[in-house]
Amino acid sequence: MDDLLLHLRHQPMPEVLGKLDDAVLSAFAAQQREQATAPRLIAVATLFALGTGFVAGSVTSAPAVAAPLSPFASNSVLAPSTLLDPR
Repeated sequence: MDDLLLHLRHQPMPEVLGKLDDAVLSAFAAQQREQATAPRLIAVATLFALGTGFVAGSVTSAPAVAAPLSPFASNSVLAPSTLLDPR
């Protein structure tokens, strides 16, 4: 093993290793730029969703009212006769 390491020590350094630092630093800078813009994009998406929800909620004319639901009524959708009916 020592002979192999000694032999490797006398070999010239590959050119790819010299360019590795630049690649790592440029990728790190790109990641920092992306992280800086992410909160702004999230804020824009949130405001768009809130605005769309507000517009969609204000377009409806009458509020929806749920029908009273009683399991003891004869016309109840929870009655066994209606649950088993294939219609």
